[in-house]
Amino acid sequence: MLRQPLVVVMGNVDHGKTKILDCIRRTAVVESEPGAITQMISSSAISVKTIQKICGDLLKNKNISIPGFVFIDTPGHAAFSNMRKRGGNLADIAVLVIDINEGIKPQTEECISILKKYKTPFVIALNKVDLVSSFRSAKSSFVLQAIAEQSPQVQTAIETKLYEIVGKCYELGFQADRFDRIDDYTKTVAMIPCSAKTGMGIPEVLMVLIGLAQKYLEENLKSNQDAPAKATVLEVKEEQGLGVTLDAIVYEGKIKVNDPIIIGGLNEPIVTKVRALFLPDEKGKFISVKEVHAAAGVKISAVDIKEVVSGMPLFVIDKNESELREKIQEEVDEVVIETENQGIIVKADTLGSLEALISMLKEKHIAIKKATVGNVTKKDIAAAASSEDPYERVILCFNVKGEGEAVKIISHNVIYQLIDDFEAWIAAEKKKEEQKELLGLIRPAKIKYLRGCTFRQNNPCVIGVEILQGTLRPDTDLIKENGDLLGHIKTVEYERESIAVAEKGKQVAISLPGVTAGRQIHEEEIYYVDMNEENFRRLKEFKKLLLPEEIHVLKELAEIKRKANNFWGV
Repeated sequence: MLRQPLVVVMGNVDHGKTKILDCIRRTAVVESEPGAITQMISSSAISVKTIQKICGDLLKNKNISIPGFVFIDTPGHAAFSNMRKRGGNLADIAVLVIDINEGIKPQTEECISILKKYKTPFVIALNKVDLVSSFRSAKSSFVLQAIAEQSPQVQTAIETKLYEIVGKCYELGFQADRFDRIDDYTKTVAMIPCSAKTGMGIPEVLMVLIGLAQKYLEENLKSNQDAPAKATVLEVKEEQGLGVTLDAIVYEGKIKVNDPIIIGGLNEPIVTKVRALFLPDEKGKFISVKEVHAAAGVKISAVDIKEVVSGMPLFVIDKNESELREKIQEEVDEVVIETENQGIIVKADTLGSLEALISMLKEKHIAIKKATVGNVTKKDIAAAASSEDPYERVILCFNVKGEGEAVKIISHNVIYQLIDDFEAWIAAEKKKEEQKELLGLIRPAKIKYLRGCTFRQNNPCVIGVEILQGTLRPDTDLIKENGDLLGHIKTVEYERESIAVAEKGKQVAISLPGVTAGRQIHEEEIYYVDMNEENFRRLKEFKKLLLPEEIHVLKELAEIKRKANNFWGV
């Protein structure tokens, strides 16, 4: 017997995830008799009969073997990450919602990364096609007919927007095209233009989902309805009159009142008993039920479940509790990381989010010392502060709280952005360190002795110069264009004030003890700041921090020096 596929709707904020779900539910209610859509905790079950009514001629004379769909009601990539099970994701198939006018956003890319990680098949709903400039309301709810009714300019605009997204998908490593132009759905992701506001294109979204589920998911959907349930905890909630409850998705078998259950815990598995099972009625009130079969969302009341966190596995205990205990702990252990090695500390609100974050960090070869669920603790801060590498004294927080002065704490509620912020922080810190090292080095400069600017001939010699390139500082040596040492700059003055640095274009007075103007030096000569080979080599290491003009002066200095020593500075 086949169970309903679990469908999750995901995408960028404001692209219409919730509206797509609402539209599917609303259309299901409008197109069918009462009760054809079942409200469940965190999900909505829609029967195949209702889907056939919505799709009309699109599914006429088609043999459909799946009983319908269960749509997960907690849309968004964070909720999707919570819906994990061992070796993959709870969702059988996903609908990725993209605003056709805005295209792929960073959060959309994050969703795609998670879908690719779990190898979850998906379709793309190109929402808000009705907001394309000059789009006229159409008579048909079928999107291809609605597009055909538009002016040539609107049709061209839709095509252009669609193929911009196709191009971006290709850059992200997969092929996509409009659903009616695809020959092989295993190689190309289907894109369905639609409008959650008007309902246009929603029949095609359901039709493509049915087709994909029937053709490629039948093996995954074979289910023993009487086997002990396997489920994943989506949320832990305090409900008035019920106490702490678990919202879970049952993806295999059945769960009954009084069943003994085992749930993954952060330290060890939690064993308890089902006190009650609840589903909401049409008004959202909880109705007690005796049993629930896969695939379904259910609210579970049980004792000793305060320590449970979202994303944890939940199994009904059949016979071998010790075997299940081992299996469930393995599932938790494969996500939670605790090592004695180097790396950063990672914290997340749920097991699924933690897994998604770890996966993306590993893709970027970022070492992880510890990764756990929950808010930042003193122990976490101590572990981060003990890292030898200053760039690893960091705690990344996804949807959790953390404070600590001894370490850097970076928080965000978008995984993609959290990692970007971390990389930006490292880049900024490295730049600071390099700038510190650069401060201790002699910087290159090229200057010109100005005509009529001999203010003192000697004891010390004071002359006026212009900085042609680079930056000039006191306490540096000068050489001539022929390589002869000229003398040492004791001070640099601008408008009779001593200054620490003079930039390109400035005209300043410099004092040179032990030099006589008109004897060793002459007006309109060019001089260079001198440096040793070690200083030269170190500057080359920090080449990216130098100005283009400084690099140019360094090359000229090397040419002067290599007249006497071919290998100077090499």
